[in-house]
Amino acid sequence: MFNKEININLDFLQTKSPQLIGVDISPSSVKMVELSTNGKEKDSYRIERYTIETLPRDAMLDGNIVNLEAVGETLERGCKHMGTRLKNVAMALPAAAVITKKIIVPANQREDDLAFQVETEANQYIPFALDEVNLDFQVIGPAPNNPEEVEILIAASHKEKVEDRIAAALTAGLKTVVMDVEPYAAQTAFELVERQLPNGGEDQIIAVVDIGSTVMSISVLLNGQSIYMRDQPFGGNQLSQDIQRCFNLSPEEAETARRNSELPDNYKKDVLDPFCESLAMEVARAVQFFFSSTQYSEVNYIFLAGGCAAIPGLDEIVAARAQVNTLIVNPFTDMALSNRVRPNLLGADAPSLLIACGLAMRSFDPL
Repeated sequence: MFNKEININLDFLQTKSPQLIGVDISPSSVKMVELSTNGKEKDSYRIERYTIETLPRDAMLDGNIVNLEAVGETLERGCKHMGTRLKNVAMALPAAAVITKKIIVPANQREDDLAFQVETEANQYIPFALDEVNLDFQVIGPAPNNPEEVEILIAASHKEKVEDRIAAALTAGLKTVVMDVEPYAAQTAFELVERQLPNGGEDQIIAVVDIGSTVMSISVLLNGQSIYMRDQPFGGNQLSQDIQRCFNLSPEEAETARRNSELPDNYKKDVLDPFCESLAMEVARAVQFFFSSTQYSEVNYIFLAGGCAAIPGLDEIVAARAQVNTLIVNPFTDMALSNRVRPNLLGADAPSLLIACGLAMRSFDPL
């Protein structure tokens, strides 16, 4: 079972977590978020500080840390830029690094008996020796068709994938208290977004599309539960490559020019607009995969997350292509802001901070 300092998924620590920095390590950057709460009004949060730090190109490969020193230095730089005193962090593994399985077991078992049964069941589903993995589980709730049983989510990952993230944090003087899974962290933060919909999004099928640098992840939710997940090999790096090719720039020059809006006048017509159309087509294709793979035939809303979601007008292009109401993710809409946070900048960065926000919310897990 997991070392007691480490925790994949939501409610396994026996005491309330200390205040944490949510740390999302993606292929291209490190996102860090610190939240607080007044403790009086339930789920009332304030964003204290955040940062987005660019990672060197050789730091990550396929979601794995390959340059530990570079990631550690980036984390340390992020802490300095935030000006935080916190040293405890919540981190997450990409979905591809974690094996998950839902099982049904008898209810009202003692904790030791439940842990033993989970470990026995895990042997059937995990294609590795259990001493090679970090393993944990969460009680989701009563089984759908039998109140005398409960549904359990098992999560397991190779130890080195967990240990690499812990080691990177240690090099920056940080202690990893929680290890989550990226889609579940995003889902935690998305609860704040869902409240903004009519009737809190009840009985609505919602597709959350996170456009990363190399992978576009889609998670479809219904009443707070994930009913479908899929990754597609498309991301923001495609735009960077198009800029390099069109304007004969190096990767570094292309990235700097894009961030500083220093591209030629024909950039929008010749590069950005075709990229947005390709992205919208990929989103529409992901929705069709969802329809063909499940019993569902409707999506009520699409929410766009990730760095590309901030491209002006992208939501309208996706909505036209997919024929679904499309919005941009912002989990901070109803939060108070500290005087360290610039509202305009946060509005542009918010779609990239969904996972980091969900991880920061782990500070307020119930007892």
